Amino acid sequence: MSIRKQKRITSRAIGLAALVLSLAVGATASAEDAKTQYFPLATFRVGAYASSGIPVWAGEIDYFRYINEVEGGINGIKLVWDECETNWEVEKGIECYERVKAGKNGSPVPIFLPHGDPISKALTEKSVADKIPLVTIAYGRTEAIDGRVFPYSFPVVFSFWSEASSAVNFIAEKVGGKDKLKGLKIATVYHDSPYGKETQVPLAHLAKTYGFEDIQIPVPHPGNEQSAQWAKIRQLKPDWVFLRGWGVMTPVAIKTAAKVGFPVDHIIGGIWSGSEEDVRPAGAVGKGYLAITPFPAGANFEIHQKLKKHILDKGLSDLKDPKSFGSVYYNSGVDEAIVAVEAIRTAQAHFGVRPINGEEAQWGLEHLDLSEKRLAEIGATGLQQPLKLSAKDHEGGGAGKVLQWDGEKWNVVSNGWVKSDRELLLPLIYERAAAYARERGITPRDATN
Repeated sequence: MSIRKQKRITSRAIGLAALVLSLAVGATASAEDAKTQYFPLATFRVGAYASSGIPVWAGEIDYFRYINEVEGGINGIKLVWDECETNWEVEKGIECYERVKAGKNGSPVPIFLPHGDPISKALTEKSVADKIPLVTIAYGRTEAIDGRVFPYSFPVVFSFWSEASSAVNFIAEKVGGKDKLKGLKIATVYHDSPYGKETQVPLAHLAKTYGFEDIQIPVPHPGNEQSAQWAKIRQLKPDWVFLRGWGVMTPVAIKTAAKVGFPVDHIIGGIWSGSEEDVRPAGAVGKGYLAITPFPAGANFEIHQKLKKHILDKGLSDLKDPKSFGSVYYNSGVDEAIVAVEAIRTAQAHFGVRPINGEEAQWGLEHLDLSEKRLAEIGATGLQQPLKLSAKDHEGGGAGKVLQWDGEKWNVVSNGWVKSDRELLLPLIYERAAAYARERGITPRDATN
């Protein structure tokens, strides 16, 4: 090879190396110079569950706008977001995740909000590989409470197991104590999907512990025909029905229950069967229906007065139907946004005030402490339960409030937050997480709390 040719090759190599270095430095500088924090939103504004989803994002986006407009962002870092339509379908949810995971305009993705139980489960291993936390408030894989095995999955606030346990504990309050549960029949009418089946294990364990009969009755998706299921209810005569529906399934269940003569005030809807959108279509027969939720309805919380003044009254709200302001689903969006924002704030306190990446947000989530004092500062006292997460506990709350529909609005009828039997259920949850780890060859992280 000639000396001249060697020089050309060397020159090209140096030039290529300089280009690669320039791109790398440029990417780093872009991330450092970014003044915004990107939050991609996986939404479903169309499809069978759109009526549920639309108010959720109204609450979430309104809170993000409030943080930007009133507080100037999270310590000066403004929030930006865009939406990706999933239609609540797993394939589309995965496509959305893959599309957004690299971040936007130099801002990394700190947290991904799947907004769908099947989507969240499909993304469990991807999120670990990409180091992007999945925050699934009141849904998601229950064993992911054990962050030693699931470092990037956060079924925060109220898992499905806690939902089932709190519902049973509310029934115990109504009948005079847990000892009075013995001999009762509790039927669960559930959406026949992994989501709907999620409470079968804890209910079987609680039934064995407290002596009630556990009856399980599936309803095929989407649940617009339930005559056979409620005929079985009429035949079996349970004392209480725990309704774990979604979308159209809930009002159909309420109306069909009325037809067979089952008292609606002995039906307790689960988290996703307890919104205004669930009971209004049922009409007059829905009066008296109960539901358990970590997102109590109402627009009288302090944060709602702030949102009304600074966002709604200024025409900045994402809300299309004013009746949904303060609804269960709207409030769930507000709660979700509070958790996300406070996790970023916690991470900033440790890593510095700048856009936070997924690995840093994971640290922020595992050190999140939403105390009564902090909730009061936010204006969310009574709307959000106190919450403290750790590497060993990615749920942190485990309580809900029971609401009753009076024909026009929800009223809280439980004595404050109804706690679940977490001490009873956590050993089972940790066993399931350990089995998952063995099956997939995962070495759990060390964590003392």
